[in-house]
Amino acid sequence: MSNDSATDPRTLRLFLSATALIVVLMTPIGFGLLNTPRLEAGVPTAQAHFTFPDTPAAKQLQAWLAAFNSGDRAQYRQFLENNFPTRVSDLDQEMNFRARTGGFECRKLEQASATRVSGLVQERDSDQFARFTLEVEPAEPHRIVSLSLMAIPRPAAFAIPRLSESEAVSAVKALLAKNAAADRFAGAVLVAKNGEALFSGAYGLADREKKIPNTLDTRFRIGSMNKMFTAVAVLQLVEAGKIKLTDLLGKYITDYPNQEIATKVTIHQLLTHTGGTGDIFGPEFDTHRKELRALNDYVTLYGKRGPQFEPGSRWRYSNYGMVLLGVVIERVTGQSYYDYVQEHIYKPAGMTSTGSQPEDQVVPGRSIGYMRSPGTGEWVPNTDTLPYRGTSAGGGYSTVGDLVRFANALLGHKLLNADSTDLLIAEKVEAGPGGKYAYGFEDQRDKDGNGWVGHGGGAPGMNGDLRIYPKSGYVVAVLANLDPPAAQQISEFLDARLPRAK
Repeated sequence: MSNDSATDPRTLRLFLSATALIVVLMTPIGFGLLNTPRLEAGVPTAQAHFTFPDTPAAKQLQAWLAAFNSGDRAQYRQFLENNFPTRVSDLDQEMNFRARTGGFECRKLEQASATRVSGLVQERDSDQFARFTLEVEPAEPHRIVSLSLMAIPRPAAFAIPRLSESEAVSAVKALLAKNAAADRFAGAVLVAKNGEALFSGAYGLADREKKIPNTLDTRFRIGSMNKMFTAVAVLQLVEAGKIKLTDLLGKYITDYPNQEIATKVTIHQLLTHTGGTGDIFGPEFDTHRKELRALNDYVTLYGKRGPQFEPGSRWRYSNYGMVLLGVVIERVTGQSYYDYVQEHIYKPAGMTSTGSQPEDQVVPGRSIGYMRSPGTGEWVPNTDTLPYRGTSAGGGYSTVGDLVRFANALLGHKLLNADSTDLLIAEKVEAGPGGKYAYGFEDQRDKDGNGWVGHGGGAPGMNGDLRIYPKSGYVVAVLANLDPPAAQQISEFLDARLPRAK
């Protein structure tokens, strides 16, 4: 669960993989989102493979790359003052962006004129490509007018070759060591195949003040990954005949305040983020953050709102919709959401370290989350951003081992029968360009069945990802107690390199 829907890892991943995220160097958000690891794959940079044209715009592009890539604050400030003065006030943000991306290499020029140049760049420390456009003033000294970056899928001309299993594991070990040394990763990783661990490791500190290291048993906040558990719980109740996917929300929450939501939104739509129920984050959440203690408290706060759009007409990520499913589970079972998932999901799956205890309670081994300070770029605790406790939309905690156990239990039909499992994870809607969403799971499989299902999660100071590969048998679980995309860049790296099933 994220406290900013613009940076929710679910939305973020769809955008990164599907050309929809625009990161403009004249806006206050988005820096650091073009980030997924690369160099260990041996893909060469291509900046030396072509000659920049002798134009004012191309010269400014080269100068910007040199100043930005240097990572030297004074050098970059001087460049901005002389060449891009409208950006000087955002120097802190841009230096944070540089720290998270490692800078950029120009890989291809697509258009070039005297005042405009566009093409492709790649993060120096990642697989991520972006299309850039830089414009300059027509008169000397040709200061930069605008510079934009749009994340795009990796072009076919720059395809990453698949590695053998052992090569992929060696490559991700090297990447983790590099990122941990650079303080870009702190967390734990577990890669398994057919139930057997191939690689596991823990990096960085769970508590920086007390110098407590992360371990494989460290409990990390998992953000929106709880949505998978909520969806499984709903499908269990469908199996038991207690819920129908086509039923309206008002059948189960009979006192729901807004009748348009109650009489138009179905369980299917809540599971697929197509109900138009909106988010829970923003000024109201910030004001009432510590008062929202039970799921029904969210209904009290947000239940009078009408739908953002005609239910069923489009996809838009909705944390509130998943909160409502938690309330449905409580109304149907007579149990709290937390007791239900503990008894019916965590226990049968063998997940002994997963839960959603309130933040004011001591949970052994629960890490402290660290987020970048907007002003200094230093890591600071995220304590003052956290909800009272996690919900059915996210915000709980788990370990990489428990997440792999969840994956194994799901594929082994310990949580749902085979038909219900297939229904759970199969694509239901397009979720942005190139994205596919099932019931509380992403479905990123191709027509041959290769690829993964799962979910990411994150907010300031937390990031996680679970990718389950039903055809090849791989499971990748990564958790971090740092800002996104610390964990997801590791899972993305492996996704591009692990061998496909024949």
